[in-house]
Amino acid sequence: MPAKPKKRAGSGKRSARKCPICGKPATEASRPFCSERCRDVDLNRWLSDDYRIPAAKDDDEDVQ
Repeated sequence: MPAKPKKRAGSGKRSARKCPICGKPATEASRPFCSERCRDVDLNRWLSDDYRIPAAKDDDEDVQ
């Protein structure tokens, strides 16, 4: 009996992911969000510094 081919990661239909803002199913047009409104809410959070990427402070930055 021949071995079954393994499924590759990313092949097939995408699973229904939830919008990171409101939790509704994401739409293809606004992926990963469910609507333009949720896209704008996320953008506003980035622009108003509600989201931050943590970084370690370098000791060399203080020396001038």
